[in-house]
Amino acid sequence: MDISKQWEVFVRTFVTNEGYKDVLLGLKNTAYIALFGFLIGIVIGIVVAVIKVSGKQSKFAKALSRIGDVYVGFFRGTPIIVQLLLIYYVLFPLMGVTVDKLVVAIVTFGINSGAYVSEIMRSGIQSVDVGQLEAGRSLGMSYSTTMMRVVIPQAVKNSLPSLGNELIALVKDTSVAGFIAVFDLTQAFKLIGSSSYAYIIPYVMLALFYLVIVLALTLIIKLIERRLRKSERH
Repeated sequence: MDISKQWEVFVRTFVTNEGYKDVLLGLKNTAYIALFGFLIGIVIGIVVAVIKVSGKQSKFAKALSRIGDVYVGFFRGTPIIVQLLLIYYVLFPLMGVTVDKLVVAIVTFGINSGAYVSEIMRSGIQSVDVGQLEAGRSLGMSYSTTMMRVVIPQAVKNSLPSLGNELIALVKDTSVAGFIAVFDLTQAFKLIGSSSYAYIIPYVMLALFYLVIVLALTLIIKLIERRLRKSERH
């Protein structure tokens, strides 16, 4: 089947046979996984980063820091596909819990992202002048309060480009969610292709969809960075 014929088949499937509805559903699920997964990753990452930076505060903090090292090492050292399979087919069944596939994907990507965000935030926290922490303590604030109100906001600002890159990587990684039968953007275009066994156009369009999403996110991140730089000047 030549390209022109495949294009006609794709248009017919996408428009006449309402394949666009599958694409919209897949796009929505991809957005859910990426957005909520990233938010979970931010929360986990900040907590783990603070624990690792505070590892010398006490024996308990040191023990938590070591646990954080194991967590980061495991989730950075194993493929996200393996993590999806382990959590969906092993962890939740062992717990006797039945969870929706989409929720499993969000949780898995969130935990995975948290491992990377923790290292980004740890570096961001360490980039903040130690005098900021000492100043907060001298004003009577506790260590945790100083970290949350003084150090972490500055660390987030310093780490924004790296956090943006992590979000973009997370969006692209969601393409493997289909391994646990989550109907994402990749699965939507795969379904369109399988309806006629003509995969060239659907897969090219899939690549373009991801490219547009990534370019849009890149633009948004650059605009945020520019606004933050302007606020620093003023």
